[in-house]
Amino acid sequence: MGLDAGGGAAAMLNDRDFATVRDLISGYAGIKLSPQKRNMVYNRLLRRLRACGTTSFGEYLELVQAPQSSEREAFVNALTTNLTAFFREPHHFDLLAEYARARAGQRQPLRVWSSACSTGEEVWSIAMVLREAGCAADIVGTDIDTEVIKTATGGVYRADRVEGMAPERLRKHLLRGAGANEGLVSVRPELRAGVRFGQLNLQSPAWPAQERYDVIFCRNVVIYFDRESQKRLLARLADLIVPGGLLMVGHSESFPAAHPGFRSCGRTAYERLAGP
Repeated sequence: MGLDAGGGAAAMLNDRDFATVRDLISGYAGIKLSPQKRNMVYNRLLRRLRACGTTSFGEYLELVQAPQSSEREAFVNALTTNLTAFFREPHHFDLLAEYARARAGQRQPLRVWSSACSTGEEVWSIAMVLREAGCAADIVGTDIDTEVIKTATGGVYRADRVEGMAPERLRKHLLRGAGANEGLVSVRPELRAGVRFGQLNLQSPAWPAQERYDVIFCRNVVIYFDRESQKRLLARLADLIVPGGLLMVGHSESFPAAHPGFRSCGRTAYERLAGP
C-alpha cells in the first residue's frame, strides 16, 4: 500500500490513522467499518488526499477534524457506499403497487420516504409505481451523501441503467437523450411532480420536523450500524409511520422483527401496527 497507480510514492495508511478513520466515520455517520475495509478506506481517501494537497493520512485527518472543516462532508461522502438500481428488490415495489391501488381514490397523497436514496433510482422507481397506480404522491428522498443527492435531483442516468425496464414503462416515465445527450435518459417532468430530495444523516440526534409517512424505505443501510444504533433508528421510524403503513428494509435485514409495533407482511416488509 505504498505505491499509487502511476508508480509514484503514495501515503501509507497506518494502524493509528485507520483507527482514527473508523472513529470519525462512526461519530459523523454511525457507520461501523470493519477491519476488513482497510483497503477500501485507503483507495477512497487517497483521492481526497490528492484533491486537498495533503501528503499523509495523518495530515488529511487533521484537516477533516478542524473546526468548521469544509472537508468533513467530502470525507463522509467518500466513505459512503452507494450501490443502487432501478426496481432493486422488486418484491417491495409489487407490494407498494398493491398498497397504492387500495388507496388510489383518496384525496390525500400517499406519503413515502426513501431514507437512504443514494443516486435516486429508488425514489424514481417509487414515483413510477405510484403514477402507474393512479395514486397521488408526496415522495421524499434523503441521503447523508450530498454528491449523490445532486445526481438524484437531476434525474439523469446512463441508458444502460434502465436496460432491464419494460419498454412501456420506459416510454411512459423517461425521455431518451439525443445529440450531445445520446446514451442518457431523463425522468419526465410529470414524474418529478411530488418528488423532493434533501440531505439527512439518519444517525443525527435531531431530524427536521416531518409529518408521518404511509411507507418508508430504509434498505441496505442499517447493516453499517451497530445493534444499539439500529434499535434507536427503528424506534424513530416507528414514530413516523401511520398505523397500517409499511416499512421496507434490505434483503439481508430483519431488524424490525423484534419491535412490537411491526408485523411481517412480506419478504423484508413490515406493517406498522396500531398502538404504542
